[in-house]
Amino acid sequence: MPGMEGGTVLIAGALGVVGRATLDVYAADPAWRVIGLSRRRPETTAADDWISVDLLDGPETSRAIAEAGHITHVVFAALQEEASLVSGWTSESQIGRNRQMLETLLDALRSAQSGVTHLTLLQGTKAYGVHHGAYRMPARESDPRFIASNFYYDQEDLARQRAAEDGFHITVLRPQIVCGFALGNPMNAVTALGVYASICRELGQPLRFPGGPACLQEAVDAGLLGRAIKWAGSEPRCRGEIYNIANGDCFSWPTIWPSIARRFGVEPGVAHPFSLAEVMADKGQVWDRIVRKHGLRPYSYAEIVSSWQFMDYLLRYGKTYPHHSIVSTIKARQHGFHDCMDTEAMFDQIFAQLQQERILPPA
Repeated sequence: MPGMEGGTVLIAGALGVVGRATLDVYAADPAWRVIGLSRRRPETTAADDWISVDLLDGPETSRAIAEAGHITHVVFAALQEEASLVSGWTSESQIGRNRQMLETLLDALRSAQSGVTHLTLLQGTKAYGVHHGAYRMPARESDPRFIASNFYYDQEDLARQRAAEDGFHITVLRPQIVCGFALGNPMNAVTALGVYASICRELGQPLRFPGGPACLQEAVDAGLLGRAIKWAGSEPRCRGEIYNIANGDCFSWPTIWPSIARRFGVEPGVAHPFSLAEVMADKGQVWDRIVRKHGLRPYSYAEIVSSWQFMDYLLRYGKTYPHHSIVSTIKARQHGFHDCMDTEAMFDQIFAQLQQERILPPA
């Protein structure tokens, strides 16, 4: 691809699903120096350097960025959610906090004269109002913003203003259902599904589909998204643009449900709508038993699935009509990003990887 000359990339939110995958993509290229940034420091990392700082702490962020030296590219994948995940998406405190994190980092980069040339900002289909109901499909990047407040809009406006003032470029990416692994991530569908399936097997239960009516959705593999982020940071055509990013196909949960059940050695059972947030709330002891039985990594129940509310939302529990979510990825293809993946195969590959790494139990 043109323009892949290398540099120094700072990945904010480097322990999340998006950040971890993006870090791995950049770290595999020796032309790049990779700096991870998060509130906590990992035990091991492929990054060249690590900044452990809270982006709501302005003085500490400024000190750390000044010590980091020259930085050419920034990937902003940092995110803080409310305890009540879905309702929190429209809360003033969530919007203000996430805007403040970006502003703190941009202030620090400006003060340190870090030399940033490009910022990649992560959004999602909430930019089209998916969390409020059905929207125009397939959604295109040129569609108008939804009328409700959204931290995506505040962050994007701030980033574009700073880009004009400080002389760097920005690209906004809007992925659908990012699938990978990260501890404590409230929007981690693959791990949550694996934990649900494992608990069903431990209790001798079928893997009942708990969601609402079948609908068409899209997802994206975290590694594929990481490659899209690296492309966007170095492709001149991406400057100032917005791109939807997805695997390239559609899926329906009821259709792929039997393959998920097979992966974990349980029967799919008969669909039975119920709230995972309610039913799974008291299953911590069952998970601890599974961890001991199979010698899994000793992650606590709250660490490995920090919010079942997200699964209720994804599976459309409580809906009485199909709530499809489809975006157009034509613009990214036209500008040179052609990566794609079979979504059902992606789920199975990630499950297999998590089983191999003793995060989820074998079938």
